[in-house]
Amino acid sequence: MLLGFSYSSPPSPQGDWRGFYMSRRGIVAPEVTVFVDYQNLHMSAHEMWCDFGTPPEDCLLSPLLVADELVKGRAPGGVLKEIRVYRGRPDPRKETRLAQATDRQAQAWGMDDPRLRMFRRPLSYPRDFGQPDCHERPREKGIDVSLAVDVVRLAIEKRYDVGIVCSRDTDLLPAIEAVMELHAAHIEVATWEGASRLRHSHLGKHLWCHQMNRDTWSRCQDRRAY
Repeated sequence: MLLGFSYSSPPSPQGDWRGFYMSRRGIVAPEVTVFVDYQNLHMSAHEMWCDFGTPPEDCLLSPLLVADELVKGRAPGGVLKEIRVYRGRPDPRKETRLAQATDRQAQAWGMDDPRLRMFRRPLSYPRDFGQPDCHERPREKGIDVSLAVDVVRLAIEKRYDVGIVCSRDTDLLPAIEAVMELHAAHIEVATWEGASRLRHSHLGKHLWCHQMNRDTWSRCQDRRAY
């Protein structure tokens, strides 16, 4: 974490000197950590841009490519320090093939770039899962809490200068507000163009949102078969 000042206004197309930090080495770009609520980000894009009837597993999203796009698109600049991906893990006893596929995917992502870290929690299943009359799908439990805790904890520990939260989940707003109130780090959010977004205005400071379009989605797809 670098000492100094951070910008408090949205990035401008011409760039902004407030996006940089002072250190003993002089003026340097801020270190950026990207927090990815994977299921939220992936399914939002799937609903908007995948052909009707296309299974979600046939149009996967690469968190690494998303993070690269976001950092490159920041007018004030930045250096990608870490990508933290939060998602549920299927129970191998209930969904063997899906659990194996997501395990291979997590391993492949980790091998793609050592800066990427996965944080997975077991999915919660309905009691009658697997029965012919069960129409309820498994749900993620604790993913938003895990992400929210890390956003605050890592900011307090000075582990990042800029945090970008990729999610539309409003349950994350209290964590974002806490970081803003503590002046612990600079926080931004990201979503897809045309989708809902997290909004907050704290002491006149608006929450900057990266709105990724369909072209970005196309560039960020993970086209490997798992």
